[in-house]
Amino acid sequence: MNLRPADLAREHGISAQAVRNYERDGFIPPAERTPSGYRVYTEVHVTALRAFLALIPAYGHSVAGRIMAGLTEGGIEDALLTIDRGHHRLLRDRETLVAVRKAVNDLTAAPDGAPERPAHPGPRSIGELAHLLDVTQATLRNWESAGILTPARDPATGYRVYGASDVRDAELAHLLRRGGYLLDHVATVVRQVRTAGGTEELARALEDWQRKLSAQGLAMLTAAARLSEYLSLRPASRELLS
Repeated sequence: MNLRPADLAREHGISAQAVRNYERDGFIPPAERTPSGYRVYTEVHVTALRAFLALIPAYGHSVAGRIMAGLTEGGIEDALLTIDRGHHRLLRDRETLVAVRKAVNDLTAAPDGAPERPAHPGPRSIGELAHLLDVTQATLRNWESAGILTPARDPATGYRVYGASDVRDAELAHLLRRGGYLLDHVATVVRQVRTAGGTEELARALEDWQRKLSAQGLAMLTAAARLSEYLSLRPASRELLS
């Protein structure tokens, strides 16, 4: 099967130049060239492009490109590790949603306004919390400036100290920020969790993020199928798949 860039592009409604760019960036394997210099693509390139485009809604454009570029260079173990990390992050997001929903239920159900919080190790320093969430300390300080976090201060050192409720608020903020919510919206949601005053907006935000997580999970299944098809056609991968 000998195909041109336009033949690959047509299936996905993209331009032939996009296909050439993906080859340039290593997202699909290098094409053979005719004596006159024209690219010749094969079924391997067809499946590689399908895999790359399926990986984007599952892991994001940057990670999808990293996975495919790694495979093009023969680094299947690095690609699989990146995929594993993506699944771990999705699982963490799901677990955080469960924890936040429990926190909201506790807040709205408790008559004295002092519900039991989801269990988190603590207290934590700003460095420890940043490491837990895989964000920078500057990000946590920005969230504090926006009113999302309200850490206590160690009276002896003046350093920030994040307790269990702070960790929960930070995890909620991290979740919503990845869902595309702006800082002022995140601050409103976190305040609602703290005060248990009016949780309709919070419920809508969490339902919206639940739908996004479900869509991402389904996209990961599709991406896995496309990637498996691609790997089955790559000679370097056949031994690992057999």
